Amino acid sequence: MNRIYSGDLEERQLECHHCRGGIVTAENSRYRYWPIPDRPVLRWPDDARVALLVIPNIERFPWDKPRSGGASGPFPDVNNFALRDYGNRVGVWRLGDTLAKHGVRATVALNSDVCRYEPRIIEMGVERQWEWMGHGRTNSESLLGMDEDAERAVIQDVVRTITDAAGTPPRGWLASGRSQNVSTPDLLAEAGFTYLADWSADDQPFPMRVRKGRMICAQGSQVSDRRAFTDYRWPADEFRRQICDQFDQLYKEGAESGRVMSINLHSYLTGQPHRIGSLDAALGYITGHPQVWLATGSEVADWYYEHYYDEAVRLAPFPEVT
Repeated sequence: MNRIYSGDLEERQLECHHCRGGIVTAENSRYRYWPIPDRPVLRWPDDARVALLVIPNIERFPWDKPRSGGASGPFPDVNNFALRDYGNRVGVWRLGDTLAKHGVRATVALNSDVCRYEPRIIEMGVERQWEWMGHGRTNSESLLGMDEDAERAVIQDVVRTITDAAGTPPRGWLASGRSQNVSTPDLLAEAGFTYLADWSADDQPFPMRVRKGRMICAQGSQVSDRRAFTDYRWPADEFRRQICDQFDQLYKEGAESGRVMSINLHSYLTGQPHRIGSLDAALGYITGHPQVWLATGSEVADWYYEHYYDEAVRLAPFPEVT
């Protein structure tokens, strides 16, 4: 019997033979379908149309597992290891300089092992007032399929490590490989996280049901350099065009109700010499517009919690669990 939660107080039971704890139903019971035309107008600080989040994924891969999720391959896997190592030796500094040029503070999805093995990156980010989200310990380790106790231990280890290195605990989470189990949002809320950046299901933040406490999905829709360069194999200028096209549409819509735009980056991809200029050009284009909020994930979350969360839950209650 796995427990089902309908808010903080109500607890039900559901027979389930293929899932472990958390919310288990045939339909999504984490959040309600709520189409954007039906919502109240959302206004950002200073009447900004778009809240821009730039999310570098700063990751560490062990020498013997230089692939996402720890996938097997040749050893030593020189191509994959060296490419990713370049990102932390060179690319992240190039990326940091480009963000600083445009007044952008990163909201970093951080493998906590970076704190142990590459602390200079943390020093640089703290100096530039970057925010640190949890992103697992290493991208070679997937949480998918872990039992609840093991996953809780990983999450707590990530929180401790980042807090010790950066001086503040992470409030946001983007899972390595976007891998989540049924109870992952509940465990994150339990550990003090207040927003998720995995669920790109909307152009505005929205509440998510958790066992205790509160949680929102804050990232909004996104463009991703990994999709652009690894999956689609685009040239850098095509990624620049995608960023600008994404912004143009959200900026137009944001005149009526605010939007969130996220740019997901990897230092070993966009940090390459032949690609960084396209990011520079795209950020220059975006920051050349008025009414753009250069925010961090926790700033977006705090604003939404203060001004919209309660109303959103009232107007679109979490789905009934039957």
